Amino acid sequence: MYAVNQRTLQPGERIRVLVVDDSVVIRRLVTHALEEDAAIEVVGAAPNGVIGLQRIPQLNPALVTLDIEMPEMDGLEMLRRIRREYPHLRVIMFSTLTERGAATTLEALSLGADDYVTKASNEGSLDRSMARLREELLPKIKQFFRFPNQAQYQAPYQANPPGDAKRSLAALPAWRGATSKARPEVVAIGVSTGGPTALGSILPELPAQFPLPVLVVQHMPPMFTRLLAERLQATCQLPVAEASQGERVMAGKIFIAPGDFHMKVTPKAGEVRVSLDQSPPQNSCRPAVDALFASVGEAYGGAAIAVILTGMGQDGLHGTQILKARGATVLAQDEASSVVWGMPGSAANAGICAAVLPLNQIAPKLVRLFSGDRA
Repeated sequence: MYAVNQRTLQPGERIRVLVVDDSVVIRRLVTHALEEDAAIEVVGAAPNGVIGLQRIPQLNPALVTLDIEMPEMDGLEMLRRIRREYPHLRVIMFSTLTERGAATTLEALSLGADDYVTKASNEGSLDRSMARLREELLPKIKQFFRFPNQAQYQAPYQANPPGDAKRSLAALPAWRGATSKARPEVVAIGVSTGGPTALGSILPELPAQFPLPVLVVQHMPPMFTRLLAERLQATCQLPVAEASQGERVMAGKIFIAPGDFHMKVTPKAGEVRVSLDQSPPQNSCRPAVDALFASVGEAYGGAAIAVILTGMGQDGLHGTQILKARGATVLAQDEASSVVWGMPGSAANAGICAAVLPLNQIAPKLVRLFSGDRA
């Protein structure tokens, strides 16, 4: 994983962006969308990877937006070269909402791309296309930078958490798992930016005899989550699948939340089953980590391990507060190994983590926790 953390900008410094795309229309659209933000400077554009690589030393960008399908040198080959020659340069891929586009994007993330956005399609007008692009792309660019006088990430406590979290917090006193002495019965993981690589590091390290179900929310659109599950299935010792409505939460299986659905768990007739819904997004996300964690708190009480991995924002903070109050164990990825220390940083700064660990120490810690080692 290419975790270089947030770079602090100097006073007056703008984020220098190089746009690489073979479409003149897309290059102009991206340039106009970004230049409306005073914090960003588009320093140049290139129609393919060959010219893009030539312009990196000339223009010294801090970040590259990179199309995948281009003549002469495509985005994947340019990405490989960037990672060899400019390992700290941030790269955001442009993808399409197709099976081929999703598969190629996951390959790009495995090669070291920092994040991705999906190309606007069928927006109906240039203004709507630009608005959608700004809404999705600008936060993903800015997540990698710290502006002058901006404090280290501190997640503010929200007095009005999402509905599920609010209901769960109100119900906290009357639950069996109010002590952390409960033996774990489930692992719940939340992750966003940098997630496919992080999951690809942790989940294959869980042994075939790992006796707990593993529930995963990765912020991704439909189709991407199914292909992510298939990629993980090829490398993990445990079976991995995109979760389906009503299926039993079985020990020794990894469940990936499907894109555009909240994944929750509900007790039913002595079993715990998956419940998928399309209720409103939480923290602008669906699936949302908070939705999963709140339901895990209701279904398992303190007999849970929650893991917050790399990602932008603070989705999962209220869910971890719920689980911590019930007596569950909360782990967070450390800043040095995170692509973005937003989600794990919010949990760490809230003081609710039993441990804040490098990525390569999380799977061993999960195994130890099940064995009864709370250290």
